Amino acid sequence: MENYNNQNMFLDWNDAIESDGQEFVILPEGDYNFTVMNFERSRFPGSAKIPACNKAVLTLTVDVPEGTATTRVDLILYRTLEWRISSFFRAIGQKKSGERLVMDWNKVIGSVGRAHFKPRPYKDKNGNDREANDVERFFDYDPKFFEDNTPDWVREAERQTAQQEPPRQQTFAQTQIGWKGGQF
Repeated sequence: MENYNNQNMFLDWNDAIESDGQEFVILPEGDYNFTVMNFERSRFPGSAKIPACNKAVLTLTVDVPEGTATTRVDLILYRTLEWRISSFFRAIGQKKSGERLVMDWNKVIGSVGRAHFKPRPYKDKNGNDREANDVERFFDYDPKFFEDNTPDWVREAERQTAQQEPPRQQTFAQTQIGWKGGQF
């Protein structure tokens, strides 16, 4: 059993509550910047094609105007799937194409990258149709997408706002001929 040290997580019977939780945000298909928020070491139970082996479970977040979208990605540590692990490490800038890399999982949390996300339909345990965010492919790290670490949608909104601002009026003192600012 896990040992929880944070006593602030427990609620008493008469405590006040206010958090309504967060709506699950489904991303429209497209290319998005992501941040690795969590990494867990886990085991793949095995299948008809792949025996039981280690797997990395990554939690990625994407900031969009509707909120923060979250998705989990399993990287199965098996040679035939090495290409997917390699593409992830290239996406976060830890590996270059064609280069050998010893995976440093301790540097994964907090890393940023870019990927193509696509909604994946599924049925929940009650038979209801649902959707989840899936990473279809990772893109090699390109610093131009992370220069100021501002989400794409914020940058686009700022650009549109700047185009709509009216020109600023000059003050009377600025239009006087021969007026120069300075010390008195």
